[in-house]
Amino acid sequence: MFQTRSEYDRGVNTFSPEGRLFQVEYAIEAIKLGSTAIAIKTREGVVLAVEKRATSPLMDASSLEKIAEIDAHVGCAVSGLTADAWTMVEHGRAECQNHYFTYNEPMPVLSCTTSLCELAMSFAGEGEKRMSRPFGVALLVAGKDEDGYHLVHTDPSGTAVQYKAKAIGSGSEGAQTALQEEYRDDLTLKEAETLALKTLKAVMEEKVNTTNVDMARVAPAYVKYSDAAIQEIIDRL
Repeated sequence: MFQTRSEYDRGVNTFSPEGRLFQVEYAIEAIKLGSTAIAIKTREGVVLAVEKRATSPLMDASSLEKIAEIDAHVGCAVSGLTADAWTMVEHGRAECQNHYFTYNEPMPVLSCTTSLCELAMSFAGEGEKRMSRPFGVALLVAGKDEDGYHLVHTDPSGTAVQYKAKAIGSGSEGAQTALQEEYRDDLTLKEAETLALKTLKAVMEEKVNTTNVDMARVAPAYVKYSDAAIQEIIDRL
């Protein structure tokens, strides 16, 4: 007896006859409601820029954290459900620390993203610490290791793909088009900073300022930009 569409909707680990996992697709749609985040990789480092969208004038924008340090050489920008994002960030931090204690070396960036994807795929399984649904968040993971700089995009399906430049969130479609037109392989870190904010400015509804945007870089260590540093980049636009 065939299941109805609603039964496939409820089953997080049941494929529909068309070969689709609806709950994973819905989780990916949730990311499109999140604030826009942009990452650009250069030979000198990786730049992260995010929109901090305050839904009320009474909200303290400084409490909206969309960029996080995972390890000294790895950082990430997030879009989607913030609580889900911090669960993944904390998992990544623990994995990096465990790797360092075991091998006395920083965790390779791709190994870190693999561990994040394994967590993303752990919904509806058996055993401890299994999630009841897919994570409604996407990550742009930036890092530096022996193989050079990396920019990796992860999504709720547990897929990790490396990019030269990537945008996620509500303004991702327009931002990705702009990045495809403007990106060059020989971009400097300074030019990438300008391009990231320029692209973010084009898709944001509000005027760009130090309150509603946040930035960080991995070059080669993770550094979060101060308000003064962000304002300096805004002045270059």
